[in-house]
Amino acid sequence: MKIYIIIPAHNEEDSIGLTLQSLCDQTVIPKQIVVVNDNSTDNTASIISSFVQKYPFISSINSTSSDEHLPGSKIINAFNKGLETLNDDYDIICKFDADLIFPNHYLEQLITHFNSNQKVGMAAGFCYIQKNDNWVLENLTKKDHIRGALKAYRKACFKDIGKLKASIGWDTLDELLAQYYGWSIITDESLHVKHLKPTGESYNKTAKYLQGEAMYKIRLGVILTFITALKMALKKKSFSTFTDYVVGYNKARKKKIPFLVDAKHGKFIRSLRWKGILNKFS
Repeated sequence: MKIYIIIPAHNEEDSIGLTLQSLCDQTVIPKQIVVVNDNSTDNTASIISSFVQKYPFISSINSTSSDEHLPGSKIINAFNKGLETLNDDYDIICKFDADLIFPNHYLEQLITHFNSNQKVGMAAGFCYIQKNDNWVLENLTKKDHIRGALKAYRKACFKDIGKLKASIGWDTLDELLAQYYGWSIITDESLHVKHLKPTGESYNKTAKYLQGEAMYKIRLGVILTFITALKMALKKKSFSTFTDYVVGYNKARKKKIPFLVDAKHGKFIRSLRWKGILNKFS
């Protein structure tokens, strides 16, 4: 299977070289890797250039955006600029972060999963972070969710979901839409990916409000947003997380920010979420 990889990178001089080398050392080499240098002001560009010169399947482009490190639109806009440089001759397309170290059989194992069932639309391993000289699971979400840092899509699934939405919450919406269109999602606990920068460590207050905005934009509704906010607050042991979600949701509702999905998608998403909640009590 032909694999294309797009890596948005903003000021990643400490990690981008490690990420690229781990992909160059794979047992199955990707057909193409495009690194999008997104307004970096450090040594990221020169590190990328050194890999472009050495490996013919790696290319790079430059993108100009804000200096803020925010989830959502910034990273997907960069991804989309990379996507524009690629042709349609791929089987799997990946959006990887620039601060990951992959085990050398990672892509080979992804191919195994995609070949195992033609209805597998997305597949990935798990992110691990370093704590006290040990690498431990970065346990921010359920194990059936693929982290935004390491997404891999079958081409047909990628097109069914309308590619990636340049908005906060894109990495949840993609899975919800994939399920709407009948695709299955596989997470492989045996694939341990080292995540060099824990998620959200540099996100600011605005990013926290954006989480609530995302709930509105996928038509989750008030009650499910409230439940989601409470769950995340308990997980993080932070009441401010709850208020951030609620404030963000209410701001989006008052501004009547455009939805990312239509009514039928929204109904499916709410039904899927309620089913998941009720299954925990059955």
